[in-house]
Amino acid sequence: MLMTESYRLHYAPDNASLVVRLALEELRQPYHAILVDRAARGQSAPAYLAINPAGLIPALETPDGPLFETGAILLWLADRHGALAPAPDAPDRGAMLKWLFFLANTLHPALRITFYPDRYTGPGPAECARLRSHMQGEIARHLDTVESAATTSPSLFSGTAPTILGLYLGPMLRWMALYPQGATGWFSLARWPHLRAMAAALETRPSIAAAICAEGLGPTPLTAPRPCDPPEGSAL
Repeated sequence: MLMTESYRLHYAPDNASLVVRLALEELRQPYHAILVDRAARGQSAPAYLAINPAGLIPALETPDGPLFETGAILLWLADRHGALAPAPDAPDRGAMLKWLFFLANTLHPALRITFYPDRYTGPGPAECARLRSHMQGEIARHLDTVESAATTSPSLFSGTAPTILGLYLGPMLRWMALYPQGATGWFSLARWPHLRAMAAALETRPSIAAAICAEGLGPTPLTAPRPCDPPEGSAL
């Protein structure tokens, strides 16, 4: 296992970079956190686009070059350091991969649409409201699917012995409860008891404690979240 890497995590508070921060903390890997100032559109600056041409957060600079896409970074880190995911030849590797891709390709984009519906439909408020409501129904359906997976494969969605799946899912559960402000009445974590138990166990981890300090997430950032109050930068 490699323990001497030094990574550069380009982050904004309470953004998808939080997922990567948790993984680095769980792996006990040294890293430098570099703020991307969203208020100043730092993710669109030429220097940042040279690292992540998609202009999204996060990006991780590694000895092998820059990485972007949250799921890809998680998988690379897990394989690089031999933890947080089944080994390539392990029997449950395939199950982990299918759920990682489900989170990255299905659940996470659905959240993005609910947060920014105007980017996916016409500019009218009624159209945005309809799209958001539809996607929130889809997210609930996706969470039903993940809850079932967590029931049958609890080790893959563990909070006490985290995997990259739990570290990815935990922050998404947080965001569902918080964003968009004023339009989260559809969400109650109690509906998904296995996912709630996973989130509650994650909150006891040192990785979450480190993220709370670094990003101002509050004492119960996954099970009873409140908007972040970061020491630097902005979540929005």
